Amino acid sequence: MFWTIPTLMTWTRIVAIPLIVGVFYAPIDPATRNLVATVMFVVFAATDWLDGFLARKLNQTSSFGAFLDPVADKFLVCASLLVLVHLQRADVFVALIIIGREIAISALREWMAQIGASKSVAVHMIGKVKTTVQMLAIPFLLYDGRLFGMVDTGVWGTWLIWASAVLTVWSMVYYLQKALPEIRARVR
Repeated sequence: MFWTIPTLMTWTRIVAIPLIVGVFYAPIDPATRNLVATVMFVVFAATDWLDGFLARKLNQTSSFGAFLDPVADKFLVCASLLVLVHLQRADVFVALIIIGREIAISALREWMAQIGASKSVAVHMIGKVKTTVQMLAIPFLLYDGRLFGMVDTGVWGTWLIWASAVLTVWSMVYYLQKALPEIRARVR
């Protein structure tokens, strides 16, 4: 199931990364760069929901797709965060929290799968809320201007990215607590 429609949509999120980064090196005015990068991020981030919906609707779910989907999400978020840190629109500390959590929880899930305990760290609502807040914060910070002449996306994006950092820590603690009984049983 390597070339299904949902899997191809997931691949587009990975292909999008150099495109979004490249926009900021294009010889166009900053406001246009911000708008293009924001639109691209929103379109590609929307494929996260759409590919899952289509996989279920078309009965094209696969273990490869289940593996690739969160990898694509993490690549897209991490690359965007690094761009935002470079542009001084996001704090390095926030990026370290979010990226560090993604690495730690991915490693934890891998280990739990190896020992046959992956259900203890299955995706939970707090992880989904964290991802949603990140996916709202990042386009606000990429846009970095006034939306409809009223909404300062830089301010809103900053608040949302810090909220996502708090949710990131909360979700990591949740997953670690769920895995702790298995960890204790294996470490002895």
